[in-house]
Amino acid sequence: MTNIIQLLPDHVANQIAAGEVVQRPASVVKELLENAIDAGATNIQLLIKDAGKTLIQVADNGKGMSVTDARLSFERHATSKIKLAEDLFQLQTKGFRGEALASIAAIAQVDLKSKTQEEEVGTHIQIKGSEVESQEACVTPTGTVIHVKNLFYNIPARRNFLKSTAVETRHIIDEFQRVALAHSSIAFSMHHNGSEMFQLPISNLRQRIVNIFGSKTNEKLVPVEEETELVNITGFVGKPEFAKRTRGEQFFFVNNRYIKSPYLNHAVTAAFEGLLKDKSYPTYFLFLEVDPKSIDINIHPTKTEIKFDDEHALYAILRSSIKHSLGQFSVAPVLDFNRDSNLDTPYDLETKSAKTPHVEVDRDFNPFQEIKSKSSSGSGFQQRRQAAPPGNWEALYHGLDSKDENNFSKVEFESDAITGQLFETSHLSASSTTFQLQKKYIISPFKNGMILIDQHRAHCRILYEDLLKSITVKAAVSQQLLFPLSLQLNVQETEMLHHLREALEQTGFIFSKMKDAEVEITGIPTLITESEVSILLDQLLSDFENEIPESGFLQTDLLAKSLAKSMAIKAGTQLDTVEQIAIVNGLFACKEPQLTPTNKKIFITLQAEDIEKKFM
Repeated sequence: MTNIIQLLPDHVANQIAAGEVVQRPASVVKELLENAIDAGATNIQLLIKDAGKTLIQVADNGKGMSVTDARLSFERHATSKIKLAEDLFQLQTKGFRGEALASIAAIAQVDLKSKTQEEEVGTHIQIKGSEVESQEACVTPTGTVIHVKNLFYNIPARRNFLKSTAVETRHIIDEFQRVALAHSSIAFSMHHNGSEMFQLPISNLRQRIVNIFGSKTNEKLVPVEEETELVNITGFVGKPEFAKRTRGEQFFFVNNRYIKSPYLNHAVTAAFEGLLKDKSYPTYFLFLEVDPKSIDINIHPTKTEIKFDDEHALYAILRSSIKHSLGQFSVAPVLDFNRDSNLDTPYDLETKSAKTPHVEVDRDFNPFQEIKSKSSSGSGFQQRRQAAPPGNWEALYHGLDSKDENNFSKVEFESDAITGQLFETSHLSASSTTFQLQKKYIISPFKNGMILIDQHRAHCRILYEDLLKSITVKAAVSQQLLFPLSLQLNVQETEMLHHLREALEQTGFIFSKMKDAEVEITGIPTLITESEVSILLDQLLSDFENEIPESGFLQTDLLAKSLAKSMAIKAGTQLDTVEQIAIVNGLFACKEPQLTPTNKKIFITLQAEDIEKKFM
C-alpha cells in the first residue's frame, strides 16, 4: 500500500494559515499597527489605497529590526514576544503567535525597510507570495516602514469575496480606532487615497475620544473609575440621553487590548436599566486592568475573545461601578429625601387638635331638574335645574321624540371611557368614512364589511414609492432652512454619507458642507421637520452600517426603505378625518398596497359575515 500522507509545502501552509489571520485588509492593518506598538513607537502613520486592496503602508519610529531579525520575522512561528509556554499567561505585548507577517507575505507583495538606532544603514526586503525576491542594505530612518501591496493577488477567490470599497474602508477605520483608543500616548495618523482622515496627537484618553468621534462627544461622557483587588476599571460611559440606535461606539479593552464580550456588555446594559429608550444602546469606552495570569487570550487568531477566571465577580463590579458613576454625576435619578416644604404642617397647627370637617349638603337637590337661578342664600349653590312635577316620570323623556337631528350631537355622555376605547376621534361628522382606533389603526367601511389599516405601515408604503420616484425619476421638492443645520458626525459616518449624498439630494436634502466630522444642511424634504433630521439620518446610517450596496438599484431601494420607515407617522399619532382619508386613498393608489417594503401585512378585511359570527 502506497503512503498518501505528505507534508504541505511552506507556501501552501502559509496560505492556509493566512485564511485565519488575514480575513480582509482590516486584519492586515490591525497586525501591522500592533507590531509598531510592540516596537515602542511614539508616532505611527497609516496610509491605504483602495480600501487596502492596492496598498497598506504602516510607518513607525520604533526600535526597528536588525538584518537577521528582519529576515527571520517572515518565518512562521518566529516571534520576539514569548519564549516559553508559561509566557502566554504573562503577556505584556499585542502579538505572540509569530504568524502575522508570514501569513501576510504569503498572500501579498511585501516591501519592508527597517533600521535600529545602533546601525548606520537599514535593511530592505522584498517578498512576494512567501518567496524572498531581494534583501539589501538601504538608507532609512530608525524604525520600520512596511508596504503590503495587492492583497490576495494569488488567491482570486478570496479577493472576489471582499466587500465594496466603502465597507472595507469602514472596517479599516474600526480597527484603527480600536488601536488608537487603547494607546492615547502614541500619535497616530491615517490617510486614504491621498486624503487625511485622522490626525491624532499624543493626548489623554478623553481628548483622544473627542479627536476620533468629534468635539460634541465631550459633553456626552461620564467618567468611570473603580479600583478593586480583582480589576481596575477606568474610562467613560455616554449619558443616557445620547444613546444611539447602533452598537458602534461600544469599546471594551482588557490590559489595553480590544475585546468583544457579550457577557460584559450585558453588565453595562444592566447598569443603564430604566434610563434608555427602547432599542437604544449606551456608548462606552471602558478599560479593564487585570492580572495577566487570570485571563486567557490564546483562543482565536484575532485575539478579540478572552476568558476570565471569575466572570461573575467582574460582571457585578462593572455593573455597580457604572451605576455609581451615573448617580455620582447626577445622570441617573436618585431618591431625594428632602421634604417638600409645601407638604409640611404649618407651625401654628401643630398644637391644635383635629376637628371633624363640616360638610354642607343641599337636601333639596334633584339631578333631574332643569337649571335655574336660585335666590342668594349663601349656601354656595348658584344654579339649579328647573323642578319637574314630583312623580312625573314622563318628564324624564321629554324632548326625545324631537325630529331635530342636531339634538343627537348635543347629548352629553356622563363618561366617554367606553367610546374612547373604540374610536380615538372625538368628533365625527355624519359624512365621515374613516375612524381611528387606538391611535394606531384606521377603520374604513366598505360595502360588505370594513378594512383595518395599520397607519404606520400604510404610510411607509406610500412614502417608499414616492421616494423611489424622487430618486429615480424626478427630484423631490426641498424646503430651504432659514439657518443652516450643522450635525457633528464621526469620520466613519461622514464617509458613509458621501456615498449616499447624490441619492439623498434627490429626496430633498441639500448639503452645503460635508467634511471631516461636520455636515451642514441647508435644505430638507418637505415631509419632515428640522427637529427630525438628526433622528432620520441616525436611523439611515444605522441601516447602512453593515454595507452600502454597490448596485445602484439596491442602494436606492435600501435608502428609500430607511427614509420611509423614519418619516412615516408613528403609532400613537392622532389623525383627523382628512388625514385618515388621505392615507387610505394614498395606500390604494400604490402599486403594492398589501405589503410594506419589508413584506409585512398592511391591512386586514372583516366581512359582514365574520362580524355576524361574533354575535352567535
